[in-house]
Amino acid sequence: MTETTTQAAQEKRTALYGEHETLGASFTDFGGWQMPLKYGSELAEHRAVRDAAGLFDLSHMGEVWATGPGAGAFLDYALVGKLSAIAVGKAKYSLICAEDGGIIDDLIVYRVAEEDFLVVPNAGNAATVAAELASRLDAFTSAADGGAAAGAVALRDASAETSLIAVQGPNAEAILLSVAGSEDHEDIRQLKYYAGIEATVAGVPVFLARTGYTGEDGFELFVGNGLAAQLWKALADAGQGHGLIPCGLAARDSLRLEAGMPLYGNELSREGSPFAAGLGGVVALKSKDGDFVGRAALEAKKAAGEGTTAGRRLVGLKGLGRRAARSHYPILKDGAVVGEVTSGQPSPTLGYPVALAYVDIEHSAVGTKLEADLRGKAEPFEVVALPFYKRQK
Repeated sequence: MTETTTQAAQEKRTALYGEHETLGASFTDFGGWQMPLKYGSELAEHRAVRDAAGLFDLSHMGEVWATGPGAGAFLDYALVGKLSAIAVGKAKYSLICAEDGGIIDDLIVYRVAEEDFLVVPNAGNAATVAAELASRLDAFTSAADGGAAAGAVALRDASAETSLIAVQGPNAEAILLSVAGSEDHEDIRQLKYYAGIEATVAGVPVFLARTGYTGEDGFELFVGNGLAAQLWKALADAGQGHGLIPCGLAARDSLRLEAGMPLYGNELSREGSPFAAGLGGVVALKSKDGDFVGRAALEAKKAAGEGTTAGRRLVGLKGLGRRAARSHYPILKDGAVVGEVTSGQPSPTLGYPVALAYVDIEHSAVGTKLEADLRGKAEPFEVVALPFYKRQK
């Protein structure tokens, strides 16, 4: 087998790849998937989401179902949050951590029904998370406090059969209502952030969640691969009168950065800590009585003041000049290195550079003046509160 053939065999494409080709998308590898980077101007795509609406293919994300009477208790053990407390129809942001407290992935968990939970990990980590959950189910089943309840839990990795389409922006609700079944209209209007319902959109059955990664109002639609293209086309057609355009990963990244949302592989990593990342509130050390994977290590990290009185903390940086700081650029204070940029670029919405960076605790207070080493030239930045951008409701 030639190298080219081997690469083609390893390349993963979503069910919507043909649609993106027809639209003239530029592709990039992301988590082993060939995904649209942009269709034309990434700046135009960014602005469309802020001003009107954007259509995204997120089908590279993972989908793992945990079902059965013990599913909630199992997820309490496997993840750092108290997932059993999620109400039916609601969602919760959480983390899956290793025994040493390192972050394996961040994810969203939806409680679709009383005994049905949908876990959505990131694209590059989907297989790892699915395998880790299976391993943790085995451990939970054999544990003294698992027992019979764990035996009533089933895991199913539905990633390969599921597509995920997002409509994001201030016109997202109007677009959805124009193609959704009339019986679902009121439920869609009343749907809160981090909540989901089963609905019919353009004649297609979907699980519809009011979630997103852009800082705007929006929806994410889970659908079987066989109906994904039909749904994509219907949403694209419905959005023509609402300023909707297809958007790629470039716009998705600039939008999430403005919204101060962490990206795994940048702000979050296996070597990182929830507390340093500002996600200590996600770790249910008080509300969960039982053990969970990584609990002892996370308790020790919190007791040591990690991210609060010791080590480094994730902060937002506003550029006071025109040049942007990029990932891995050093952050300086009086010429000494006190941190490192994880994500950074010019903000299309705000008109100045923004960055996320880990900096030493003593230099992390809002208002602190710092510098970024831009390839030998120091550029002024200031620590600011996150998010950089917050939509008007």
